[in-house]
Amino acid sequence: MLKIDIHTHIIPEKMPNWAEKFGYSGFVSLDHHKPCCAKMMIDDKFFREIQDNCWDPKTRIKDCDQSGIHIQVLSTIPVLFNYWAKPMDAYDTSRFFNDHIATICREYPTRFWGLGTIPMQDTKLAIMELERCMGELGLLGVEIGSNVNDFNLDNPVFQEIFARAEALGAAIFVHPWNIMGKDQMTKYWLPWLVGMPAETSRAICSMIFGGIFEKFPKLRVAFAHGGGSFPFTLGRIQHGFEVRPDLCAIDNPIAPSTYLGKFYVDSLVHDPEILNFLINRMGSDHVMLGSDYPFPLGELSPGKAISEMDMPLETKGKLLYSNVCRWLNKQML
Repeated sequence: MLKIDIHTHIIPEKMPNWAEKFGYSGFVSLDHHKPCCAKMMIDDKFFREIQDNCWDPKTRIKDCDQSGIHIQVLSTIPVLFNYWAKPMDAYDTSRFFNDHIATICREYPTRFWGLGTIPMQDTKLAIMELERCMGELGLLGVEIGSNVNDFNLDNPVFQEIFARAEALGAAIFVHPWNIMGKDQMTKYWLPWLVGMPAETSRAICSMIFGGIFEKFPKLRVAFAHGGGSFPFTLGRIQHGFEVRPDLCAIDNPIAPSTYLGKFYVDSLVHDPEILNFLINRMGSDHVMLGSDYPFPLGELSPGKAISEMDMPLETKGKLLYSNVCRWLNKQML
């Protein structure tokens, strides 16, 4: 059965020295300190060790063949969003990363589809690059962060971007980053284990309570990591809406539970029972295979969890490929 993985990250093997080019620090660089391996550095601070499957399409294809993945949807690593940078500089880096993804997709069109990144801190520049992604580059949408410099996604400054994405038919993939509370939970990898699920729920709730899905009903949005904690705390969210509408319903009077089936989530929850719950809660038409390849917190055998579940083949087909094609508005080659 065809398998399409919507949640995979990639980085160029070689990048400009952004700090030298722009005259200030904070940008990611790669230290290729040994073959097929590199250290991601932020200035002189170590961020993450990565292997060549993070940049080499041929290595990725070998891994995909081993796990039975036919197509990866490529997106940048969230630490490369550069929302904190000066807008024109983030525009520059976005164009570089988008050109890289588009080049790989053109070279291997049957194995890779692409999502771009845009400088969300500047509406005009973000729309310019969104239009280039959907036009010149032939990408299928964009990946954005769960917040932008601590502004939630319901902020009015983002509505022009969402409006243009809706008009262009661009898919939106929301990934957690700039995790709330990260400075208060530096031990035990808690920002990734606890913060990321909460951060994704923050994004979903902001879009629901802010009326984003009402204002842009044709916007096709997917959220990473199974929607984070949202599907599992929806009862609390719904109850809060009902008992304190004076606090929750100030911008949108429609109940949160109404939005089940109005957006997508990936399948990355690491537990078959939880995945079954997620499918029942979100609907089998709105869950898609996502592995977070090639990182260790992802599904180490992409697609295995869905493939091994006891469910009708029709349902598996939805999760593995047909929902993806609908979200991305992409026909199979």
